[in-house]
Amino acid sequence: MIVYNFVIRCLQLLFWLGSFVDDKARAFVVGRKGVFQELSKFSVRYPRPVWVHCASLGEFEQGRPVMEALKRAFPSARILLTFFSPAGYEVRKNYPGADGIFYLPLDTPSKARRFVDMTKPVLAIFVKYEFWFNYTNELKKRNIPVLSISCIFRKNQLFFKSYGSILRKILGNFTYFFVQNQASIELLKSIGFTNTALAGDTRFDRVYQVTQRGDDIRVARDFKGTQKVFVIGSCWPEDLEVLIPFMNENQYQLKFILAPHEIKEEFLSEIENSLLVKTIRFSIAAELSNVEESQVLLIDNIGMLSRLYRYGEFAYVGGAFGKGLHNILEAACYGVPIFFGNKNFERFQEAHDLIMRGGAFEVGSYTELKAKYEMLNNRPESFLLACEVTRQYVQENLGATKKIVDYCQKFLPV
Repeated sequence: MIVYNFVIRCLQLLFWLGSFVDDKARAFVVGRKGVFQELSKFSVRYPRPVWVHCASLGEFEQGRPVMEALKRAFPSARILLTFFSPAGYEVRKNYPGADGIFYLPLDTPSKARRFVDMTKPVLAIFVKYEFWFNYTNELKKRNIPVLSISCIFRKNQLFFKSYGSILRKILGNFTYFFVQNQASIELLKSIGFTNTALAGDTRFDRVYQVTQRGDDIRVARDFKGTQKVFVIGSCWPEDLEVLIPFMNENQYQLKFILAPHEIKEEFLSEIENSLLVKTIRFSIAAELSNVEESQVLLIDNIGMLSRLYRYGEFAYVGGAFGKGLHNILEAACYGVPIFFGNKNFERFQEAHDLIMRGGAFEVGSYTELKAKYEMLNNRPESFLLACEVTRQYVQENLGATKKIVDYCQKFLPV
């Protein structure tokens, strides 16, 4: 693995150089300073933890239901949670479900050896795309089981290329793979791995759990009144190019709850200036008695989107015109038709599944959004079918967390 280790060293150098000009790179470098000293303190207090590693926030949401279920099933278990990305660590560094939360030191042979020797995990769980050779190799040397959960494989990945034999050694360090779909099982089987189970995506369990809490948002309820609402979640400027004309045109037929991905003042003001309808920000709506007179409720905070979908008859989820589609499962849990951009959703199995079933609709322009919305709105049978499809799809995919935790019981004390 000489080439692999060389790449890791280059990555380390790039982050160090980037730290002089980029805030995220700086957080990546600075956050790892002193990490072994802190890990040493943790290992004294919590020997033999369950180690859960996530790349960033998305993977955390997949690992979270497993961590919480392990805590319930094995009260004496301790959770060591690591992140690769500052985006994950900085947001979840105070997550109460873990006993210790740290940046993952870069995957060099010496750091991996030191990390495993120091923490001595009883079990390691890597979420989705996390495949680190030196860490998994050190764990395997010590007969510590390593699980990959909510993972998904595609034939264009290097593991499955004729020249991918070196990378396949990484997969050989894993004890078991809990994959999201049957295609992943077949791909792993094609290169000799049968230690697999079709478990699905733990995100279904997580988002369903959130929706079942029933937390009411009074402002959103008052805003909705008796009218139909179109909830727009995690939208970017590219999404608004499609949405703004649609919102302006449908101001008398629909209300809109709009939650931007970023809540910088400049972006919020740009949205308000683009709309020709009465718009109110969430932060001041609670102080007013006539919130129902507005047509758009602009969400200027972070953290409540998953609960806002309950107030909608339709949903639009942003991101697909840019780096990638955001979470559509939160909307699906409430059984509503879902729209999103037609560019960058290929990596998301749930988007493909719901399009094929008729519960989700990709759009490339305002004209397409208008046409597909009107098709649903003017045909009650099509609308009800889309609602049932999304609701049923979530129900069918629950249970991944239980499968994983049941497997873990052979390694953990009751």
